[in-house]
Amino acid sequence: MRTMSETLTTESVPPPAPGAEEYLALDFANSAIALPGGQFIDLLGTPEATNQWLTARDLAPADAGVQEMCTTQLRSLREHLKSLFAARVAGLPALPTALSAVNDALSRAPTAALLHWDEKNGPYRAAPCPTTEILDRALATLAANAADLLTGPDADRLTTCGSTPCNRYLLRHGRRHWCSTRCGDRARAARAYARRTQSKSD
Repeated sequence: MRTMSETLTTESVPPPAPGAEEYLALDFANSAIALPGGQFIDLLGTPEATNQWLTARDLAPADAGVQEMCTTQLRSLREHLKSLFAARVAGLPALPTALSAVNDALSRAPTAALLHWDEKNGPYRAAPCPTTEILDRALATLAANAADLLTGPDADRLTTCGSTPCNRYLLRHGRRHWCSTRCGDRARAARAYARRTQSKSD
C-alpha cells in the first residue's frame, strides 16, 4: 500500500463525491481514498496534510501547527463515522463504540457563543476558540455534521460508490451511484468486459 506522499497528484485525487459539498462529514469520511492498482491516498496522512485539509474547510488556521496526536484523533473519528455510514447504508445497528466516539466528539466544544465587550464597538458574541481548542472544535463540528446527515432527510440517499475498489460515500442522485465520472466509466467498462467474457464462454 502506497502512502499519500507517493501517490498524491492532482490527477489521482478524485473530485468531491456528490453530497460532499453539502455535508462536511461526507467529505471527511472520503478523505481516505482507495484507488485502482492497490494505491491509497490519505488526505489526513501527515500532520501537515491534516492542517491543510482543516484550513481549506475553515476548521483551523493555516498556522495551527497540527501535531501527530491531533491527526490520530481525527483519523479515529473518521473510521467511526465511516462505520456509522456503513451501518446506515446496510440497514444494520450501529456499533456502540462508533456512537460513543461521535457523542464524545459532539460534547467537546461549547455550542453557545459567549458575550464579549469591545471598547470601541461595545458588546458582541463569539464562540471561544483558543489554539488548544481547535482540534476539539473541529471534531465537534464534523461529528455534528455527521449526526445531521444521519438523522436528516438526506440519510436515505446515502450510499457507497458502486465502482470497485472505491471506498467513498455519496448522496445518490436518481439512479447514479458512483462518486465520480471516473468511477462510473470504470464500472461500465467492467460490466462490458464481463458481458464479452460471458458471451465468449457460452
